[in-house]
Amino acid sequence: MNHRPRKRFGQNFLHDPRVIARIVAAIAPRAGERLIEIGTGQGAITVELLKAAGKLEAVELDRDLIEPLRQKCAEAGDFTVHQGDALKFDFCALAQAGERLRLVGNLPYNISTPLLFHFLDQAACIADMHFMLQKEVVDRMAAGPGSKTYGRLSVMLQTRCQVTPLFDIGPGAFNPPPKVDSAIVRLIPHAEPPFAIDDPALFAGIVAQAFAQRRKTLRKSLQGMIGATAFEHAGIAPTERPEQLGPADFARLANAAAPG
Repeated sequence: MNHRPRKRFGQNFLHDPRVIARIVAAIAPRAGERLIEIGTGQGAITVELLKAAGKLEAVELDRDLIEPLRQKCAEAGDFTVHQGDALKFDFCALAQAGERLRLVGNLPYNISTPLLFHFLDQAACIADMHFMLQKEVVDRMAAGPGSKTYGRLSVMLQTRCQVTPLFDIGPGAFNPPPKVDSAIVRLIPHAEPPFAIDDPALFAGIVAQAFAQRRKTLRKSLQGMIGATAFEHAGIAPTERPEQLGPADFARLANAAAPG
């Protein structure tokens, strides 16, 4: 398959067979599962996943990759490609009643964060997700309170799913080599919310505002959003800084500030 990687699609094609085998082993696909690959590229892991699961569906934006990919996968199993933009794709439309999907993919690094939130908005039909992302992003996703990499992304993702970094991948495994290290991460949506959030929009706004001025105390960064009474009811000192609060602390603070 002779295809030049397209910068506008964020394409970096995986080619290292040892890394491919390690990724497939981490996903551990089994026959009968609904496996959906996001952005197949040149099919580096597509064929191996298809062999293991017997059936695979893919969402691919680049039309020029689709026909060569169909030919490459013709004898490996039952393969279906949906041409489209993963950022706009309705994944739950692929699931039968009561069925849950397993999403996998090498996500374009330039749109990885909005993609993650788009997938989580459809978490009701998703069992788990295994993605390759920029290592720096995975570090932020999984970071805990007190860490330098802990921030808005950490709080918002951990509120909705379990985040587990699996292993790192160097630039040499790709063509062209990216300028950053990559990592594989496993995301499992929470079956039940780990804590109550009375007003999700207010919660998201408080988290965003707090980390927009992360060096300031909460009293200063959340001025106009959170009053002294809300801090008191939540049991959180207004002199703390945002990186000191866990996701449940932010939820408590948002619930104390919610009207009514």
